[in-house]
Amino acid sequence: MNDGLINEVLAGTSFALFDGAMGTMLVREGLGAGELPELLCLENPQLVTKIHRSYVEAGSQFVTTNTFGANRRKLGDGALVEQVFAAAVRCARDAGARIVAADIGPSGALIFPMGELSFTEAYDLFAEQARAAQAAGADVVIIETMADVLEAVAAVLAVKDNCNLPVFATMTFLASGRTFLGTTPSNAALALGLAGADALGVNCSAGPADLKPVVLDMLRVASCPVIVQANAGLPQVVDGQTIYTLSPEDYVREVEPMIEAGATVVGGCCGTDPRYVQALSQLLDGRRARASFADPARVQEFARCAVEMEDRDGEIIGMILDAENNAELKAALAEEYDED
Repeated sequence: MNDGLINEVLAGTSFALFDGAMGTMLVREGLGAGELPELLCLENPQLVTKIHRSYVEAGSQFVTTNTFGANRRKLGDGALVEQVFAAAVRCARDAGARIVAADIGPSGALIFPMGELSFTEAYDLFAEQARAAQAAGADVVIIETMADVLEAVAAVLAVKDNCNLPVFATMTFLASGRTFLGTTPSNAALALGLAGADALGVNCSAGPADLKPVVLDMLRVASCPVIVQANAGLPQVVDGQTIYTLSPEDYVREVEPMIEAGATVVGGCCGTDPRYVQALSQLLDGRRARASFADPARVQEFARCAVEMEDRDGEIIGMILDAENNAELKAALAEEYDED
């Protein structure tokens, strides 16, 4: 699909309004614990399409496919990756989505030496998903909820190498403002941007007020659009059920300062539903995008400073800086993070 809005969004001259949570909506519809939500694209496409349509009617321009965990490792014998992506994209199209964003979530394992998954194995999982997304007819790819910057870089490289779709990439952060492996927002943004992400940012994690420092830190070093898709506040368990207490009105009130600061891609994550998207649509209506991309020379300066820290993040960023092309970078990362 050739939609001029995508180019405008990537240029920072237009906002992109994504949808809200899929999991939240599926649980409301009776999804049980332990079930693979991605298989519903095959087993109950009417339900998935209904949820997508509710977001389209609320104002979503970008609709995220129900493929968050649709990788070979998680699906097992349940279905082929290509089948799930084809069905998922069809659900989004049938719902009237203007732009279909093929969703790629984490592999479900830690990369060596933190875990047993090699960099090459992670790359191959994501590459298969990227090929499936393009074959299914998606318009963009969104890599989301990454907690390890190395895994996020593996996903970005795999998508860039195996399809020609724009790549959006988001990471998730702890209350400390760092990922669970200690990566700062600025280092995450540097790594993702230098690896080739066309837009980058944060999703999940917490409510929008808590993500404001993360987004502001990313805006300092991002030379592409910055994304914020927060949760509807922090979850609470009431009578055995998880609920989110932040109202749509409060949600958009807390998102607005980040938009004013330069974030131009917005949506929702856990706990959000079409009411939140509708409120975001109203917030963006008549407003001009004010993306402020970091100067490339400044990005390089920040990157060199990160490398000088001589930690894992600096090592990854250094390899990205040193590589002249994706193949060279992939080989360097594989040599470092493939178990012997």
